[in-house]
Amino acid sequence: MRSPSVTRALPLVELGGLLLVALLSLLFHLRLPGKLPSEESYRAVAERLKTEARPGDAVLLFPWWAERARLFLPPSLPVYGYLGSDRDDLSAHPRIWVLGQPELPRSDEAAFLAGFLPERRAVGTATREGPLSLTLYENGRHRPRRFDAADAVARARVYLESDDGSRESCPFNGTAHRCPGPGNVYVAREWHEILYEPRRCLWMPAPGGAKRLVAELDGVPGDVGLRLEGGIIFEYAFPRDARLTTAMLGVDDAASGARLLEVAIPPGQEGVKKSEVRLPSGEARTVKVWVRSENPDRRAVCLDVLAVEPAVGVKG
Repeated sequence: MRSPSVTRALPLVELGGLLLVALLSLLFHLRLPGKLPSEESYRAVAERLKTEARPGDAVLLFPWWAERARLFLPPSLPVYGYLGSDRDDLSAHPRIWVLGQPELPRSDEAAFLAGFLPERRAVGTATREGPLSLTLYENGRHRPRRFDAADAVARARVYLESDDGSRESCPFNGTAHRCPGPGNVYVAREWHEILYEPRRCLWMPAPGGAKRLVAELDGVPGDVGLRLEGGIIFEYAFPRDARLTTAMLGVDDAASGARLLEVAIPPGQEGVKKSEVRLPSGEARTVKVWVRSENPDRRAVCLDVLAVEPAVGVKG
C-alpha cells in the first residue's frame, strides 16, 4: 500500500514529465526551420540540374520521404523516392543525382549509403545549397535497354488463349487492348504501385480459369539478357485467403513454343519478382508474354519484359 506522501507526489511527477515533453517538443519545432530548405535552395539545385544533367539521368531523394523537392525539379528528370528506393538498382539510368537532406530528424545517412553505394562511384564532390546536398554518381548497376515491352504495347497482338490453342482477340482501341467477356481484362501501359514502388508497367490481370492473357511482341533482339519483372499491385498482394490462387507470369518463344521465363506469385507474396535468361545471338524473335491464375480475384498483375545488356560496372 502506498504511503500518503508517495500518493501526494505522483501528480507532481506526472506534471514534471508533461512539462519535459512539452519543452522538448518546443525545442524540436524551434530548431526545425533551420533544417528545412528554402525555395531559393530548391531553385538553385534545379538550375544546376537543368545545366548539368544528361538524358538518361535520374534523381534519388534522401531520405525517401523528402518529397517537396519534386515541386521544383526539372520535369524531364525522373525522380525516385519511396520506401526501399535507396536499394533499388535504378538500372535504366547510367547516372544518378542524390538529392539529400542529411540533417533532417531520423535521417540515417550511414544506412542510406550502405544500401546505395555498392557498384556506384561519386563523380566530383557534393555541393550544398542550404541544408540540401547534391551528389552525382555513376551507376554501375546500369543495364542499357535494347527492348521494352511496355514501349511496344500498342503494336502487340493481344488475345485470350485456351489450353486447346483457341484464341479470342483483344482489339486495341488507341489506349488499351480490351478483351471480350466480363471483368476488367485488358493490356495497357499504366502507373501502378508494387510494395510502395511506383512503376510504369504493363497492366495484365489474370483472366481466370485455364485461359491465359497473352501479349505477342515482335523485335526482341538476340545476345541480350531477357528479363521478366512483375508483381501484384498494392493492397491485392498481401491477402492469403485460401480461395486465392497463384498467379503465373511467363515469356515463351512464339516460333518454337519454348518456355523462356516463368515466375510464380503465390497469395501473400509482395514486391517485384524477377527472372532473367541469356538469349543467344541471332535474328530478332517474337515472344509471347502471358499471365494466368485459376481464380482471378486480387490477381492484378503489372509486369515488365526487357532486353538488357550486361551491367556496365564502374571504373575504379
